[in-house]
Amino acid sequence: MKTRVAIIGAGPTGLLLGQLLHTRGIETIILEAQSREHVLGRIRAGVLEQRTVETLRQADVGARMDREGLVHEGFQIFFNNRRERIRFRELTGGKTMMVYGQTELTRDLMAARDDWGGTTIYEAKNVQPHDFGSDRPHVAFEKDGRAGEVACDFIAGCDGFHGITRRSVPAAAITEYDYAYPFGWLGVLADVPPVEDEVSYCSHENGFALCSLRSRTRSRYYIQVPRGERLEDWPIDRFWAELKRRLPNATAERLVT
Repeated sequence: MKTRVAIIGAGPTGLLLGQLLHTRGIETIILEAQSREHVLGRIRAGVLEQRTVETLRQADVGARMDREGLVHEGFQIFFNNRRERIRFRELTGGKTMMVYGQTELTRDLMAARDDWGGTTIYEAKNVQPHDFGSDRPHVAFEKDGRAGEVACDFIAGCDGFHGITRRSVPAAAITEYDYAYPFGWLGVLADVPPVEDEVSYCSHENGFALCSLRSRTRSRYYIQVPRGERLEDWPIDRFWAELKRRLPNATAERLVT
């Protein structure tokens, strides 16, 4: 197989890159280690910044996002039992955020690729990029027990921090900056109405909390916890009680658990 750009990873990054290159007439092949269903089942972030929204529109994949996404013109800050709203649309010359789940974004990108016949090889095993420092790079892989190879002009590694692309780059070519924060981060995705219509950040003596959302009926909540805590240490009733404790009283009373 031969293409201009071989993309490793069929998450939003790889799919969006493939879509952007397609709009410019550049051929791509995407290799993905997991199944299509697995990729669509991953729960990730759900808030898109203005520039990302504009990029999706330019890539011709923003129609459903514009119909179903929730535009946010501000956010809430909670502290000392107070609530303050930051009107960032007014403060940034009209910029907004869009609440639109990454799963739905991935679905849109997959559908667009299917529509124009882009090649995506799912469940590609033992993917290995080769010679990406030369003028004849290629990617080797296995599919259904048979060896395959994609010859290309460029290899784009879109398979994340733990992916094979990063591990294949010579150590001397990477400068790494790392900072480990001294706390943990516990999140819950729940099919309950969000406690606020906008993303809300909370500062409390027990630790930080975040109230986010995926839709008008699905919420994403986080609390800061001591580093080293296990999921077993946090039965759901304890999570809800601690989240309520960190919210202003009036907001906590509205929280649906």
